[in-house]
Amino acid sequence: MRPTVYAIDGIIPVVHPTAFVHPTAVLIGDVIVGARCYIGPLASLRGDFGAIRIADGANVQDCCVMHAFPGQDAVIEEDGHIGHGAILHGCVIGKNALVGMNSVVMDGAVVGENSIVAAQSFVKAGAILPARSLIAGTPAKVMRDLKDEEITWKSAGTAEYQRLAARSLTTMQACAPLSEPEANRGTVDAGTVAPLHVTKAG
Repeated sequence: MRPTVYAIDGIIPVVHPTAFVHPTAVLIGDVIVGARCYIGPLASLRGDFGAIRIADGANVQDCCVMHAFPGQDAVIEEDGHIGHGAILHGCVIGKNALVGMNSVVMDGAVVGENSIVAAQSFVKAGAILPARSLIAGTPAKVMRDLKDEEITWKSAGTAEYQRLAARSLTTMQACAPLSEPEANRGTVDAGTVAPLHVTKAG
C-alpha cells in the first residue's frame, strides 16, 4: 500500500523503508520521515511553506496536522509521540516528548525532551518549555516535573508504535469486510502498555 505523496516545486517527500505511512495520510513537498516512524490514517504533513522533519522512531497519529511557517520548520525529534488529532505548526517537539490528543503547538514553540503535553492543551507561539515537564492548559504552562515512572510509561507507549510500524508493514492489507465474525476469531497483537492512570494505580 503506497502513501499519498505529492511533490511541489520539485521537492519530493522522503520516507525511510522501515517507516509506515498509511495510504490515507498525505505528504506534500519537503517532508522527511525517518526510520521506524508511524504516520497514521488521515494525517496531513504539508511541507509546502517550509520543512517537516520527523526523526527516527517518532509517530504522528490519526488526523494530525503538521505544517511549517516560512522560516520556521516543523520538527519532531527522535521518539517523539504525537496523539490523535494534534496540530503542530512551525514548532519543535523534543526527543522522547509526547503531545496529547487534540493539542495545538504553535509557531516557534519548543517542547523540551522527555516532556508530556496534556490532551487538549494550547501551546502558544514562541513558548519555550523545559525538559521533563508536565505541560497543560490553555494557554499551556508547566504544571510540575515528570516522575521517572511517567517517562518510562511514555517510552513504552512509543515503543509500541514503533512495533506497530513494523506490524503494519508486514501484515496490514486492504480487504473486504466479513459479513459476520468467524467462530475462532483472534485478536490483534496490541502489546501490554496500559493507560497511565491504570499504571499509576498499580
